Amino acid sequence: MADEHDDHQIEEFEAAAGDNASLTYPVQCSALRKGGHVVIRGRPCKIAEMSTSKTGKHGHAKVNIVAIDIFTQKKLEDLSPSTHNMDVPNVKRQDIELLYVDNGFLVLQNDDGTTREDVKFPENE
Repeated sequence: MADEHDDHQIEEFEAAAGDNASLTYPVQCSALRKGGHVVIRGRPCKIAEMSTSKTGKHGHAKVNIVAIDIFTQKKLEDLSPSTHNMDVPNVKRQDIELLYVDNGFLVLQNDDGTTREDVKFPENE
């Protein structure tokens, strides 16, 4: 496996515009979509399922969101009124290439040719 070249995709929870940029921006619940991103309990997640209940006699329709943490792969759920705002993380998707594995660490190269050697090879995979 050490000699194979393999493309990997990394999603990072980071600021989009610089040091003073916000890590998130608000979006109304009703505007969120399956496959999009949302912050649930302070964790950046990708939306796996969404359902909306009908408006009840006391007001707002509710949006039930089931999402997967993009770093830990844990499932999280949230129930919120459709008119309320939720935070959406600024997600930067970057394709990188796996060059080789060296002493348990991945040697990765991005599009501009810079390498990264600080990612530990997952032990259980």
